[in-house]
Amino acid sequence: MAEALLRERLRARGVDATVSSAGISFDGREATEDAIRAAEALDLDITAHRSRVMNTELVRQADLVIGMERLHAREAVVLGPSLLTRCFTLKELVRRGEAIGARREGETLEDWLARASAGRRPMELLGESPDDDIADPYQQSPKVYARCIAELDDLTERLVNLAWPAAAEDEDEGVA
Repeated sequence: MAEALLRERLRARGVDATVSSAGISFDGREATEDAIRAAEALDLDITAHRSRVMNTELVRQADLVIGMERLHAREAVVLGPSLLTRCFTLKELVRRGEAIGARREGETLEDWLARASAGRRPMELLGESPDDDIADPYQQSPKVYARCIAELDDLTERLVNLAWPAAAEDEDEGVA
């Protein structure tokens, strides 16, 4: 759901980016019916989605890695230790982005991410945190999926406004 939301937000903003998702548990699974219905409520079609497992090549190629939970971000950093400055949970990146402000005119995504990650330590990815983790709705009720996609919708909108503000629309930088 997050992949589709971010892809659509970036498309609407005019940002040419590759957005893809990978996790740590499933490979080749279709989106659940509840996820499909939740996405349809926001005019998103995720019926073609197939899960895949995160791997070293995927994370090292990415300009930005966004996890839904600290566990996801931590696993990505384990695959590519140099990723710490460009690997966050969605909530963490939005929080840090709002603290430092939107990307400045002429500022690269890499430089904005470096500012957002200033002072971070790998230990901050340990454990679970409601401040950083988005609860996985898998195998829960349709209401839980609806709450989750509403949260993702809000967070992806805020992220795009921060990392790809109108002044930065002309830059072509991808996301994976």
